[in-house]
Amino acid sequence: MTREPSGYPRRQPHLSPHETSLWNWAQNATLAKKTQQACPASESDLQILLQHHRGQVRVMGRRMSPGRMLAVGENDDLLIDTSALRGFISSDEHSATFAGGTPLHEVYEQLKAMGRILPASPGVIDAQTLAGALATGTHGQGLQQSSIGDEALSIRMVLADGRIETFDRQHPWFPAVQLGLGCLGVVTAVTLRTQPAKVYTCFKTAVSADTLESDLLTWNRDYVMSKAWWFPEENQVHVWAAREANAEEQAQYQANHGDLVEQQQTSDAMNQTIDQTLEHMRSDTQITDENGKPFRTVTRFKDFSDVTGDVYQVFCRGIATPQINVEIAIPLARAGAVIARIKRWHAETQPHMHYPVILRCTGASESWLSPAYQQESCFFGFVIYYAEDGSLSPEGVAFLRAVEKLLAEEGGRPHWGKYFDASLYNWAKIYPQWQAFSQVREALDPQHTFGNDFSQRLLDQGAEQ
Repeated sequence: MTREPSGYPRRQPHLSPHETSLWNWAQNATLAKKTQQACPASESDLQILLQHHRGQVRVMGRRMSPGRMLAVGENDDLLIDTSALRGFISSDEHSATFAGGTPLHEVYEQLKAMGRILPASPGVIDAQTLAGALATGTHGQGLQQSSIGDEALSIRMVLADGRIETFDRQHPWFPAVQLGLGCLGVVTAVTLRTQPAKVYTCFKTAVSADTLESDLLTWNRDYVMSKAWWFPEENQVHVWAAREANAEEQAQYQANHGDLVEQQQTSDAMNQTIDQTLEHMRSDTQITDENGKPFRTVTRFKDFSDVTGDVYQVFCRGIATPQINVEIAIPLARAGAVIARIKRWHAETQPHMHYPVILRCTGASESWLSPAYQQESCFFGFVIYYAEDGSLSPEGVAFLRAVEKLLAEEGGRPHWGKYFDASLYNWAKIYPQWQAFSQVREALDPQHTFGNDFSQRLLDQGAEQ
């Protein structure tokens, strides 16, 4: 693996068919030699594997996290592939249980067939596994809910010595297990709270960013779910705000056989801004295909219209494409002040951006290591896409570095499954239960079997602060 001068990893667009290493999904980091990969066919196989293994172990789902989260070191270390430990297990009136390696899209499809949904709105990408989503704190948007892990009722894990333990909401360690960074055990089953399926209408608008500081709170208080894309250079915001569909809208949806209903009336209010954004993206990435995935992430905002559908049809709309993604949670009560600071900083420095700032707000989380722990939070997301040759725009990287430093100074907490500079954060200060989490880790995995160089440095850094 090579790194850009920024410290972010360079991508390898073309891997040899004779490659002997296993790479992460973005192909910007090696995770292990292919001979270090194990794929247990059952939970009992996993137990036996762990009972007889003496090196360190990391667990992978769809390999979508930064490589440092997943990589193993010495030849005796092992990378466990959970793809065989997947599928629907059982359900009752208020919950459903899935194997930990189940991709989220399979969870959502099964629930939809049952006429159920999770109370938590989905993240934008549904290819990741359920266990991976819990381990990194995957979240959607809406102040009435928080992360997917906050909907867990019980979590079953295989520990380093092969024992099986089940943690429910009455267990004092449950808030550690809900978001464990892959450092506590292998999650093999999760029971999730469910509720009757609902239909939503999402209203899409384009507004000035002049009053974004107060508008953000209004959108999130007035609607069940809201998401915004802020274009600072153009001083414009594209807003999605959803409420439950009324009777007429639900009838339209049913008449459309349960497919997403897109209203015929469209708006071109974002078109000029999107064209300017595309110019920056083409210059930075040198991607010639006009229909390339990075471009489609913003061209979808052109000629927008209101829609009606289930929560997955409306919000689970991400287009997975290799990128450097930084997302920092700020207490919602301070979001307006942070937006104002970013505006001042942007006006003074004119940083180079080729993607808007993504704003998603959630309710408080119960998970000790959740960026939204004990506080309503606004997640500020920043993205730069890889160029065709696997490099990154130096100006875009400089922007990411500067804006993360700014948000860290504001007490921000980074998303665990995305990129962050660990040196910017005082973990014990921003996470009140950091030491409690470390104590649970020592109890469940005293030999630190479920660790690697990065997780060990991270947890040691927090212990020393």
